[in-house]
Amino acid sequence: MKKLEIYDTTLRDGAQSEDISFSLEDKLKITEKLDEFGIHYIEGGWPGSNPKDVAYFKKVKNLGLHGSKVVAFGSTRRKGQRVEKDTNIKTLLNAGTEAVTIFGKTWDFHVAEALKTSLEENLEMIFDSVRYLKKNVDKVFFDAEHFFDGYRNNPVYAVKCLRTAQDAGADIIVLCDTNGGTLPLDIHNAIRKIKKSVNTPLGIHAHNDSGCGVANTIIAIGAGAVHFQGTINGLGERCGNANICSVIPNLQLKLGYRCISDEEMVKLREVSRFVNEMSNIRHFKRQPFVGDSAFAHKAGIHVSAVRKRPETYEHIRPELVGNSQRVLISDLAGRSNVLRKADEFGIKIEKNSPKLKDIIDTLKELENLGFQFEGAEASFELLMKKALGLHRRFFDLAGFRVIVEKRKEREDPISEATIMVKVKGHVEHTAATGNGPVNALDNALRKALEKFYPELRDVKLLDYKVRVLTAGKGTQARVRVLVESGDKDFRWGTVGVSENIIEASWQALVDSIEYKLLKEKG
Repeated sequence: MKKLEIYDTTLRDGAQSEDISFSLEDKLKITEKLDEFGIHYIEGGWPGSNPKDVAYFKKVKNLGLHGSKVVAFGSTRRKGQRVEKDTNIKTLLNAGTEAVTIFGKTWDFHVAEALKTSLEENLEMIFDSVRYLKKNVDKVFFDAEHFFDGYRNNPVYAVKCLRTAQDAGADIIVLCDTNGGTLPLDIHNAIRKIKKSVNTPLGIHAHNDSGCGVANTIIAIGAGAVHFQGTINGLGERCGNANICSVIPNLQLKLGYRCISDEEMVKLREVSRFVNEMSNIRHFKRQPFVGDSAFAHKAGIHVSAVRKRPETYEHIRPELVGNSQRVLISDLAGRSNVLRKADEFGIKIEKNSPKLKDIIDTLKELENLGFQFEGAEASFELLMKKALGLHRRFFDLAGFRVIVEKRKEREDPISEATIMVKVKGHVEHTAATGNGPVNALDNALRKALEKFYPELRDVKLLDYKVRVLTAGKGTQARVRVLVESGDKDFRWGTVGVSENIIEASWQALVDSIEYKLLKEKG
């Protein structure tokens, strides 16, 4: 089994993504998580570019990493500058890492237009920088920037740049598709030819501007590269980098290469979600291997099949990458979907029970009205329990009123809700304010119930979504409200539908509270 080197550049290339700004603490936490995951090389940043990266390279030494090596990134010496005097080179060495990555130009167009120097001097810059760093650092990676564009434009010179880095002692020569425009067959053919004239092990660094970042990385490995670079979740400038959350399982589970251990592979989804949390971005549900929808089944015939043999509709076992099979409930659901969800909820129901047909009919009728249970499984669990006589009410509404008042033009509106509920033989009448009518109603309901059910103090409203269902009806349109709630241990989703947004919100809020109380009290 051929072993490959994984080089993660989330902290440098990934940090160039639009809307992402890692703090120093974020970078250190991600470093620890990547180390746990088994990444071989972690590119920490460009130590000469900003104070945060300077601080990172000082603090990362105290983390006590188990297997990962931190890498400092920088450029070749400047034109006309002695290498030992060059500021970029000095900052790379001052970072104190066991490995460094240095990029150099290999596209003659860039040499002329960006560096404003001669092709010969560019070769000298590459040679001097790699040789000097190799004398002072254990491992030197040479990133051949814009290599495939350069190879297409002037193959003789592009290869000469690689051979210069080789002669200077580079440990790995990384071929970079910096603009992300090269297609897989061109990558494959180029590497096959290059290997005939370059003996140093090759790597691949692919960007995703043509949507081929993962494919280009995989085909480069197939052509002979032994090292690949990328980012968690494909983060990166413009359209991002090769997503190593897809590259690793494809190479290891499909093609038989060895990237990480099986135990580390199980952490793939966890690492993906961790980096998204640190990036403050939503998890992409449809991301291969690690997304919530990667192994989700909706059509009844699919669910029936995967209950018998998962491989009928799953390309790998989801547990291998830390994910799990999910069955979605919708108007496409059949008996298998409902039975599977009943198993998940711990609800016993016979497959020939007439109640099963009642549940399916109710489900399809409600979805026809606009209800959606894919993101509101708590509401579906309540629906099932009601149909089976397993539900019990904890309170009854006697009435509520919501007022929104705006007193001055430049002041925010004031929202107030008044509510009456019957609970445990008492009529509780209370009021509360909020930053909107739904928030006020939620606060008033909790205020009325918490002295009877103190466990509700742990429940937080985490997310609130509204979707208009009937286009063309303006303010008379039916709306669907999805509410995500949670406590310190768990999250759950509920749904409500009505022409009145407050009524739809009320339905979702009541389901949320009833779900919590049923979980706590049975």
